[in-house]
Amino acid sequence: MVQVTETKLFYDHGPRLFALPPGADFPAALIDGLRQRLHGQPPEAIARVELYVNTDRMARRLRALFDAGPASLLPKIRLVTDLADPLTRAQLPTPVPPLRRRLELTGLVSRLLEAQPDLAPRAALFDLSDSLATLMEEMHGENVPPDAISALDVSDQSGHWQRAQAFFDIVQGYFEDDAAPDAQAFTRRALALRMDRWEVAPPQHPVIVAGSTGSRGTTHAFMTAVARLPQGAVILPGLDGDMPGTVWDMLDDPLTGEDHPQYRFARLMRDLSLSPAQVARWTDAAAPAPARNRALSLALRPAPVTHQWLSEGPKLPDLPGAMTGVTLLEAPSLREEALAIALRLRQAAEDGTEAALITPDRMLTRQVTSALNHWGIVPDDSAGTPAQLTPPGRFLRLVAELFTRPLAADLMLSILKHPLCHAGADRGQHLLNSRDLELSIRKHGMPYPTPATLSDWGVTHDRPAWATWAGQLSACEPRALPLSDWVARHIALAEALAAGPDGTPRPLWDETAGRRLRIIMDGLGAEAEHGSEMSARDYADLLFALLSREEVRNPDAPHPLIRIWGTLEARVGGPKLMILAGLNEGSWPQAPAADPWLNRRMRAEAGLLLPERRIGLSAHDFQQAAAAPEVWLTRALKSDDAETVPSRWINRLVNLMTGLPDRHGPEALKQMKARAQPWLRLARASEAPIHADPAPRPSPAPPAEARPRHLSVTAIKRLVRDPYAIYARNVLDLKPLDPLMQAPDALMRGILTHSVIETFIKETVEDPSKLSPDRLSEIAADLLAQVPFPTVRTLWQSRVNRFAPWFTASEAERRRRATPQAANFEIEGKAEIPALGFTLTGTADRIDMDDRAGAHVYDYKTGTAPTAAMQKAFDRQLLLESAMLLQGAFPGLSPRHIAAATYVQLKPGEPKEIPAPLEDCPPEQVWAEFTALIAAYMDPGKGFTARRALQKDTDLSDYDHLSRFGEWDVTDAPVTMDLT
Repeated sequence: MVQVTETKLFYDHGPRLFALPPGADFPAALIDGLRQRLHGQPPEAIARVELYVNTDRMARRLRALFDAGPASLLPKIRLVTDLADPLTRAQLPTPVPPLRRRLELTGLVSRLLEAQPDLAPRAALFDLSDSLATLMEEMHGENVPPDAISALDVSDQSGHWQRAQAFFDIVQGYFEDDAAPDAQAFTRRALALRMDRWEVAPPQHPVIVAGSTGSRGTTHAFMTAVARLPQGAVILPGLDGDMPGTVWDMLDDPLTGEDHPQYRFARLMRDLSLSPAQVARWTDAAAPAPARNRALSLALRPAPVTHQWLSEGPKLPDLPGAMTGVTLLEAPSLREEALAIALRLRQAAEDGTEAALITPDRMLTRQVTSALNHWGIVPDDSAGTPAQLTPPGRFLRLVAELFTRPLAADLMLSILKHPLCHAGADRGQHLLNSRDLELSIRKHGMPYPTPATLSDWGVTHDRPAWATWAGQLSACEPRALPLSDWVARHIALAEALAAGPDGTPRPLWDETAGRRLRIIMDGLGAEAEHGSEMSARDYADLLFALLSREEVRNPDAPHPLIRIWGTLEARVGGPKLMILAGLNEGSWPQAPAADPWLNRRMRAEAGLLLPERRIGLSAHDFQQAAAAPEVWLTRALKSDDAETVPSRWINRLVNLMTGLPDRHGPEALKQMKARAQPWLRLARASEAPIHADPAPRPSPAPPAEARPRHLSVTAIKRLVRDPYAIYARNVLDLKPLDPLMQAPDALMRGILTHSVIETFIKETVEDPSKLSPDRLSEIAADLLAQVPFPTVRTLWQSRVNRFAPWFTASEAERRRRATPQAANFEIEGKAEIPALGFTLTGTADRIDMDDRAGAHVYDYKTGTAPTAAMQKAFDRQLLLESAMLLQGAFPGLSPRHIAAATYVQLKPGEPKEIPAPLEDCPPEQVWAEFTALIAAYMDPGKGFTARRALQKDTDLSDYDHLSRFGEWDVTDAPVTMDLT
């Protein structure tokens, strides 16, 4: 018979608290202390040790250190969040998955909002459900029953409380004894069963809780119980040994002390009836920078006792020596901060130094990761990439949007161009089809494609199968459906779009991100029966909320020395270089999230966690990480063009050092900042553009045979004001890309208004009795019905209604002067200059003829028509049309003279007629001047100058980027560029 020897680590009576100083390599010191206490005992003794740690990463680090040797058995390493052993699990019901509980709450909150819509907007459905679930979990974790909430004093906020109570009422059932527990309730029940068992038969083997601060109620209760066990102990990370007892005694009120880094330790010692002096060192390992720890301890004192700076500050060690190894980097922008950090991490990789970037700012870490990627360094990022930002995550979100609204061209092309859409061997043809469809939509318009319009396009372009497949994108579903139906439809449509027309399975669920997204969607499908009916919009919002909470780890092999951690992982320790980044208020510490249920005082009375809890945890993590051998403290002075506020911990440290000139504090602070300057200069140099002389103001001179041989009358104004635009469009054949979704702009309004006026005039020529404002408004309503923007239709209809009385009255006068003819609306014409081989084209809005064979030329303007002065110098459209008319440019019209040329300004509020200055600019003179203008531009030595005479310097040209406007301005002399 084999005799089992008990493992004994401790020979004194509990409770037992041990600690390690800030900056100590916690996992390594933990193992060293364990081995020292087990010295002389059998090798299997360590296997009987039950070790509870705070994070998976801590557990992995401990295993790695054990694996590194010397060879030994492993202790039982578990997490403080997993307190249910097999015996306990057999006695408790299976915990409800968090997703199921949130789906159940979503249904309850949805029905409540339907019954009482004044409680909250529908858009807040998922945020309310999630925050309510979080509050319930917190109540279970802190052992706060609903009665404690109901008993709160709400005399000063009865209106808000009544609304909150309506939500609390729908979740009362989850607190019944027979209710299925969530994860926190399950842990609390498991702890209660374990503690009952320990009361009767406490374990005789060593049980140790290491690395946790006990910030959660359940964890705190577990730590106090373990500390009292016969062989139990709690090892605290980063205990401040420099803080005097008087300060420890003040950390008893959560309302004033919970944001202090040592508050949770003070509460634990108070509950165990221990003083700081009774907390033993786990090992004799010294802190890397004890002098720095003293300065940080004093800087982080609670606000009510910072007057101790005056008494204790002069007793600090010499600050330049204490702050050796500390760099304070204050970058002008977030980008420069990220670049400087990336450069330091690159140097660490080359030197073989372990380094960790610690920050809660995920935007900053993504920028650092992007910069490191330039040098082939992939950091070990503990957080990974948010699931909604991965390729399959984006694809699933786009597909979910298809259910929420009628298909629009922009959404359709976003899906068709996604790398996972039709991802197969024939993807090249798919991309060609998508490109051709896009160009067709831009040119001919298809803002809201339907299966029918896509099918017609497919037949026209000989791609019927592809167009039929693309028609599946029209998946709008206005009905509310069960969640299970939404999930099934969503997955089926996503897989069909990824497969392509032939239905061959494609890699939607391949790779690391795809597999993770498949798990998420399968999990949602498995729990969908617990959800309620919801609209397509609600389903899309639910999916986004679900994906935003999930992370996908980087599949690439990370660099073994470079890590990116969250603040909690600062306790893991190990790296010689710690970069604490994003140290601005609102970033680190993060601003407390808004609580829609309970204010700060009510939380304190109920026994729930205060908003300062997170700030206190961040403060502890800051104190722990800032005690590493080498430390960088970084922040950006500006973020999104706004000044930032330095983190309170940076502020305190800077203020303390500035106020200690006797300890050379200002000098130490100057040295800390000076260490950052070379890296900031290097960051700026890494992005400094290569010097290049600015481009001159261009005036390209192509050969005569390449110059335009035909222009429209509307282009002549451009030829005068911005010849470079004519060169780019008519010589280089570069045209602006038409918008995908044509906006209801002035151009569209002008085209539709012209159609309204033309229809009205033609109809009233045949039946003069219809010449009335009401009939004009009716025609406008019929034609504006094709505008797919309801608000715009109403606005444009209002414009027509406003100028309709004036237009019909003035139209009667125009008809007394001349007679309109149906054939003379939107009539096209062309006139040639044979000697130059040039043709001028134009379309006249309307030409009336009087009884003396005189022509009355009209042009409608929905905006401001050009003045007489502008027509003389630049805008000669009507004058040129008049000259063309006398040359017989318009078929069927041979007037003897031009009686009048008039702009009809249809601008609401100031409709009027503006005549062209025919007396000052007779048609013969206009044509002669036009011929001279074209002859000049046929000269190979004449350049097409950019922005030659634009009306305003702020006017934009479609080709400003091509001419590199901005490197030059209109005061620069144009440089003729011979292109022959």
